Amino acid sequence: MRTVRESDQILPMKKTRYFEYTRKRQDRAQIKEEWIEFVIENPEKTVIQSDGRIRKWSKITEVNKYLRVILLEDGITVHNAFFDRSYKEEKK
Repeated sequence: MRTVRESDQILPMKKTRYFEYTRKRQDRAQIKEEWIEFVIENPEKTVIQSDGRIRKWSKITEVNKYLRVILLEDGITVHNAFFDRSYKEEKK
């Protein structure tokens, strides 16, 4: 699990209550925390929303889908994560 170092303490991945609530949905329960961590650390695309939240996408090859992770403005707290069917792979 990804951790955050804060004054020599190692803390687990920070999550909003909304994220914890949506994780109970059948379509979200299959999303592994390691996939979320992968997207945060290896985004294919990153966009900062007008409200300061950060959207990151990356392909999860195990399921051949793109996962979108939304972080709060602090860049470390996970607010949402879902497979984004509308994401289009960027041309290289």
